[in-house]
Amino acid sequence: MMKNPVLVCDFDGTITENDNIIAIMKKFAPPEWVALKDGVLSQDISIKEGVGKMFALLPSAQKKEITDFILNDAKIREGFSEFVSYTKKAGIPLYIVSGGMDFFVKPILNGMIPEDHIFCNEADFSDSRIHIHWPNACDDECTNECGCCKPSIVRQVAPNHDVIVIGDSVTDLEAAKLAKLVIARDFLLEKSEQLGLNYRPFHTFYDVIDHVKEVIE
Repeated sequence: MMKNPVLVCDFDGTITENDNIIAIMKKFAPPEWVALKDGVLSQDISIKEGVGKMFALLPSAQKKEITDFILNDAKIREGFSEFVSYTKKAGIPLYIVSGGMDFFVKPILNGMIPEDHIFCNEADFSDSRIHIHWPNACDDECTNECGCCKPSIVRQVAPNHDVIVIGDSVTDLEAAKLAKLVIARDFLLEKSEQLGLNYRPFHTFYDVIDHVKEVIE
């Protein structure tokens, strides 16, 4: 049984069915984005460097087109609203910690998650190319140039708590290493198995609810 659990949940590819940054790049970026994406996934370049350079490929003049596209394209994974309701009833703090961008993360979560429980990066459209700001940088215990540093945020919001990390990708890996339980899919599922982490697989947020109930009730 866990005591004082805290939930830390990824956004892209976890709450949403697809990775929204990848969807944006496929739609709008020149071919150079693919090598940057591959470098991030192989961990040859940092998340901060790779994502920053990917967005720098896009002209700021396309802000409305990009925003309209992603807000229409993003699909919430089945069971998420029920999961949010469950966490509220159970009194379990839920933080959304995303390597995604404010211009799509916050509108999609509006009305479901309080803004002070959402951590993400910020896109600046004021120059000719999109520039990314990183308000959630690595703390003194992390040197991975994460961009939005999930382990640093875990240490910030959940000191002395049992943490449950929900995620799917390389951006969730370092936070998963700090978790009491990892609820994972895709890349994070494979890595959790390889590293011997305490993990459970999920497809929908109904699965997530069941896994959380299993360890706290």
